Amino acid sequence: MEKKSYITFHDALKGQQPKAFATMVKPMGSACNLNCTYCYYLDKAPTIYHDHQPLMPLDVLEEYIKQYIEANEVPEVTFVWHGGEPLMAGIDYYRKAVELQRKYAGGKAILNSLQTNGIMMNADWCRFFHDNRFLIGLSIDGPRDIHDAYRVNKAGRASFDRAMAAVGLMRQYGVEYNTLSVVTNLSEGRGAEVYNFLKSIGSRFMQFLPVLEHVMPQSVNGRPVIARPGTEGSVMAPWSVSALGYGKFMTDIFDEWVVSDVGEYFVQAFDMTLAQWAGVKPGLCIYSETCGDALVVEHNGDVFSCDHFVYPEFRLGNIMTDNLVDLYNSPEQFSFGVNKRNTLPRYCMRCKYYFACRGECPKHRFLTAETGEYGLNALCEGFKHYFSHVEPYMEYMTKLLSQKKAPAEVMGWARTKMKR
Repeated sequence: MEKKSYITFHDALKGQQPKAFATMVKPMGSACNLNCTYCYYLDKAPTIYHDHQPLMPLDVLEEYIKQYIEANEVPEVTFVWHGGEPLMAGIDYYRKAVELQRKYAGGKAILNSLQTNGIMMNADWCRFFHDNRFLIGLSIDGPRDIHDAYRVNKAGRASFDRAMAAVGLMRQYGVEYNTLSVVTNLSEGRGAEVYNFLKSIGSRFMQFLPVLEHVMPQSVNGRPVIARPGTEGSVMAPWSVSALGYGKFMTDIFDEWVVSDVGEYFVQAFDMTLAQWAGVKPGLCIYSETCGDALVVEHNGDVFSCDHFVYPEFRLGNIMTDNLVDLYNSPEQFSFGVNKRNTLPRYCMRCKYYFACRGECPKHRFLTAETGEYGLNALCEGFKHYFSHVEPYMEYMTKLLSQKKAPAEVMGWARTKMKR
């Protein structure tokens, strides 16, 4: 009998353990003080809300904080503040948020992380982040020429110097930070350079986010119109990274990391890959068999299935009228999550690296497999290149873990292997 290759709602319901789930909250919605060329979120205000993106009202903020803490039956609850640019809400807004978190904590430890472009960072913000133990994610794409090509303000001016000033301030005030870098066409062939640059600015934990976007031929107000894959007339955006280019970008970084930095510097993709090889749940939706464990809460309280799917059909409800746990456990959200697996081509299921890839993010699945099935990830070629390259090292580190040894012991073996 052929093994079942899909998950039903009933299957998911039986296996679901709603002890904890994540949310990404956007107090300013998509409002931002930059105008990054590749940003898929800037156009959400006119297309979803038809308004000027007001700040999340305090009653909505309080209801969100209260519900989110209550919903998570774990000792630690992490809030993820995102945007747009969340610092545009102002420092007093976050002082109020921290006050509300303490009010509703109920003995749970509260953690905060915030993703920022760094433009508004100053001494006051840094003191606040340090005193309240915020983990800051800084958006910086690499050296000046890579970063400034697409990360510009409304006037088209570069933002690299402001981002670097934020790095200096965070170092000065002892703010814990990591980096998120978008991988574009300009990043191709420069993986090692980008990695070493990020090390040089003090980033010890790095995330690399490949950009694959479609655009319409015309622009609006000088800005390209980003479209959903499959939109009639849309074409691949010129800033998109190629599949193999992304794979080589990651292996170039891996070759730097595996010989000298294991256990000292952390690259999210490498951690997740090792988890897959070791048979441990990766903890990141794109590499999980199913997704749907990270909801988005918009500035007006609307709740969506995922940050990459803030479209009307993926709106689950609103926290002012609906319970957050009920939205998370809704049939709509279950379907969204299990469709990550159920909509994969059988071509993917037969791949030797399916256990590690799991089809990656549904946002990137818009190609047709050689079997004629729609839904192949557009980065497939790059993932295969990456997984085949790192495979022997992952196997070695998995063996070390089974022997209760540190993965860092791979470095000597890796140096010898690369000299052959």
